[in-house]
Amino acid sequence: MMESFDLSGLNLEDMERVLNQFEALGPFPGLFAAWLESLFPFLPLVAILIANVNIYGLGEGFLLSWIGVFCGAVTVFWIVRRFGGRLRHFVERKSPRSTRLIHWLERHGFMPIFLLACFPFTPSFLVNLVSGISKVPFHTFITATALGKGVMILMVSFVGYDLVALFTQPWKLVLIVGVFGLMAITGRKIESKYFK
Repeated sequence: MMESFDLSGLNLEDMERVLNQFEALGPFPGLFAAWLESLFPFLPLVAILIANVNIYGLGEGFLLSWIGVFCGAVTVFWIVRRFGGRLRHFVERKSPRSTRLIHWLERHGFMPIFLLACFPFTPSFLVNLVSGISKVPFHTFITATALGKGVMILMVSFVGYDLVALFTQPWKLVLIVGVFGLMAITGRKIESKYFK
């Protein structure tokens, strides 16, 4: 049974004890949390990825996160592709800009899905949804998403693996904030150009 801690007095040993208790539950919480984020995009993906590598270790945490995020993306794509025929007609009638995005995605296929999947701040749920509505082949979506999410999760996992070093070596924290800031700006530009 997990202990409760006073968050105001939480120290490193307490955090490690909590993480070890989650690790004792096996790989399913980490995998399930990553999968669930694909269905509920308000969940904090970066926090889930960092928690996974700190709970399960860099290799296993990366693998669990990647499998969960990838399976979640495929789940959303499959549901929309299977049941979303009317959704495309609705989008084409109500939103010319979204229609242009769908046609653009159908023309360019692999590369935009791959690039959008590489950024942790890109609205993944929207990318999966639009890909499902479009006529992008299933194998193209799977390949682009698997590779793009792999790049993104590997990058976030490396950044979040040694959280202690962020506080003992402040230059790493500045570098990481700069990289994430650049990724956020790039993701926002892509989002504003194609998703609004």
